[in-house]
Amino acid sequence: MPRGAVDPAHRATYLADVRRGLELVRGHFDSAWIIDHLQWAEADSLEAWTALTYMAALYPDFHYGHAVLCQGFRNPALLAKMGATLQFMTGGRFILGVGAGWKEDEYRAYGYPFPTAGTRVAQLDETLQIVKALWRDPQATVRGQHYEVVEAWCEPKPDPVPPIMVGGTKPRMLRVVARHADWWNVSWAPLAAYREQVAECERACTAIGRDPATLRRTWFGGCFCAPTEAALAAVLKGRTFTGDTFAFAGTPAQIVDQMRPFIDLGVDYFILGCGGFPNLTTLELLASEVLPQLNR
Repeated sequence: MPRGAVDPAHRATYLADVRRGLELVRGHFDSAWIIDHLQWAEADSLEAWTALTYMAALYPDFHYGHAVLCQGFRNPALLAKMGATLQFMTGGRFILGVGAGWKEDEYRAYGYPFPTAGTRVAQLDETLQIVKALWRDPQATVRGQHYEVVEAWCEPKPDPVPPIMVGGTKPRMLRVVARHADWWNVSWAPLAAYREQVAECERACTAIGRDPATLRRTWFGGCFCAPTEAALAAVLKGRTFTGDTFAFAGTPAQIVDQMRPFIDLGVDYFILGCGGFPNLTTLELLASEVLPQLNR
């Protein structure tokens, strides 16, 4: 789900447009997601937890998650409580997606300290220790360098315990993924880079004695699909994806060809943006032509 109206001219119809999209993919898509950013220059950026909770109440057909929450925006114990509550209220449809955070300008603009990358990764590790303890233990006590909880209750416990999806690609982050994650998420990664990231992730798992096959691989990024290449050019409006940033872009057959190599590398869950939103052609073609081919 877009984080807000792509164009201020469409702000008044944003919610209706998102609802049209969810209606369209009912029975085809497993889940709905939103990113967690407080600002993106002057563009609309809805608060991610509030937006997701609202949509989860409206559409009980889907699982819901964030791609991914910034751990620095919410106290870890409160995050655990929020996740447990949403899991309870949705009847078990929540996926906890979380990462270390990276966008310095929004930290500083909203009054959050922005520590070094190493510190943010260490904070994420402690966040996940606290979340898992609160979801598991009758009373949780975790004393870390950055965060702590002491004899904390979290009732009702989430049942089932939500999957934890951690987003990250650098070695330190992948060690956190290997220790704590049920799902691993990579954002906008081109195939060659993803192949290297998979190898590094497998090394991180092996180093702690974890079977890499126990970690679900997910890919998050853009998707632009159109029935013809001429129509695709109109959707892309001159945008290209090169270097470190990759999006699926093409006709349905081309999208299938682009996705298969990621599937061969173990990805079985794609979290895709709707290129061209509020035009829903991308979603229509994913549901009617792309997914049927991939799911044969």
